[in-house]
Amino acid sequence: MRILITGGAGFLGSHLSDLLLQGGHSVICMDNLLTGRMENIAHLLGHDRFSFIKYDVCDYLHVEGALDAVMHFASPASPQDYMEFPIATMKVGAMGTHKVLGLARAKGARFILASTSEVYGDPLVNPQPETYWGNVNPISPRGVYDEAKRFAEAMTMAFHRYHGVDTRIVRIFNTFGPRMRPHDGRVVSNFIVQALQGKPLSVFGDGSQTRSFCYVEDLVRGITSLLMLDSDKTVEQRTDRKFLLRQKEGEDDSSMHDPVNIGNPRELTVLEIAKLVLKLTHSSSQITYNPLPADDPKVRRPDISRARSLLKWEPQVELDEALLRTIEYFKKVI
Repeated sequence: MRILITGGAGFLGSHLSDLLLQGGHSVICMDNLLTGRMENIAHLLGHDRFSFIKYDVCDYLHVEGALDAVMHFASPASPQDYMEFPIATMKVGAMGTHKVLGLARAKGARFILASTSEVYGDPLVNPQPETYWGNVNPISPRGVYDEAKRFAEAMTMAFHRYHGVDTRIVRIFNTFGPRMRPHDGRVVSNFIVQALQGKPLSVFGDGSQTRSFCYVEDLVRGITSLLMLDSDKTVEQRTDRKFLLRQKEGEDDSSMHDPVNIGNPRELTVLEIAKLVLKLTHSSSQITYNPLPADDPKVRRPDISRARSLLKWEPQVELDEALLRTIEYFKKVI
């Protein structure tokens, strides 16, 4: 397959590029480098099946040649980033998604949207199944990211239903691993960097809020499984007129087009994560407590029943091992 990845120089996009190239596919990486980094893809430059385009997907979008798949991963993704770039976050979720879906339609390509567990907001149910509609404050500072992704999901399903585009939506839960930026404001990277530098670990609130952390290697394996699901169909079969009519009449089996949670269902409190990082880094750092940010989710845990049944996927890398690998990475870059 020839695959375009928007946001391909980011944390997740670069790992996806690695895995797809290993699978024999060709990858076009597109990134405006707002939060992506060339260091993430430096080892791929010069690969005969990899190319990089510096570009903003909110602008007019054209890619030469055929495309078999378009993976839309362009967006600021950490609270620190989307609060620093709120309008850019909204634009890439709205205008960017529209442009990239239009490209997928024109090329007859499969489309996969990188959505997020943030569409569930501060959830009132735990764990969160894909059928839960969420509890989101649209006017809070972090609402720019939540609503950008919710809009992107709605746009994706509209293109699927109205234009017959072969779409997939992955709702990504907290993920960590090598190539995270040391100071991106996310829980695991913050704790590891602070522990390695002997600084206090910053816990917000009393640390009782929960998160479920998935190692990046597991995550991209799940996303790739979703991308390749039902890949034996030809472009003509995916976009023919009969398919469009079945969609409008509600006869098509849409299970693969509905959102799929990808994440690790092992739920820990933030305080437990902090203590585990201290243990694994052998750090003498202390834990400090700070005011809880507005609308910070109190719980976060994926129900991965759909991923298990549809993709035969579940995480494999144990948390301690994943943290140790990530700690070794940060030792080299900070």
